[in-house]
Amino acid sequence: MIRIIGKIPHNLTVACSGGIDSMVVVHFLLQGRKKVNLAYFNHDTRHSHKAQEFVENYADMNKLNLFIGRVKGRKGKRSLEEFWRDERYDFLQRIGSDYTITCHHLDDCVETWLMSSFHGQGKLIPFQRNSNIFRPFLMTSKKSIKDYAIKKQIEWSEDPSNQKTNFMRNHVRHNVMPQVLKVNPGIRNTIRKKLIETYL
Repeated sequence: MIRIIGKIPHNLTVACSGGIDSMVVVHFLLQGRKKVNLAYFNHDTRHSHKAQEFVENYADMNKLNLFIGRVKGRKGKRSLEEFWRDERYDFLQRIGSDYTITCHHLDDCVETWLMSSFHGQGKLIPFQRNSNIFRPFLMTSKKSIKDYAIKKQIEWSEDPSNQKTNFMRNHVRHNVMPQVLKVNPGIRNTIRKKLIETYL
């Protein structure tokens, strides 16, 4: 079941990586007769170029406006994950859309809660970032997204780097979460309740 926080306006932009999460969100919004623009950020990796072509083809087939951004800054002392995140959000801020959606979901929230808890204080992913970036799908589980994709026969571009556990989030997702679920199988419901208390 796709669950949303707040009311999504008619005109909006979706940060679309071509992955399953964003392709499901775009399909869901188009089914709801929303006026959807797409924003794709190219991380300058081998997969990013392939995914850009996938998103470009999807935008052409569905007659959707598409904004494309690329890495411009220097990594410096930041981790690669942090550098890419900063560059991506800078791009999303610059395109000038009044309402841009990033497709974070409930499982992302659980992972963020765990990672921040390891450093002393559990934190939720904010519903809103700056004045124009929103995350209305935080209540929707990854399983619901996968089920929707199967039911609606949605195509997406799978990023092989999602399996690389040298990235901290992937390590938590693939190695830590299975152990957490043994201790607390209801962790998703726990975090969902926190989301309801905070954002609804």
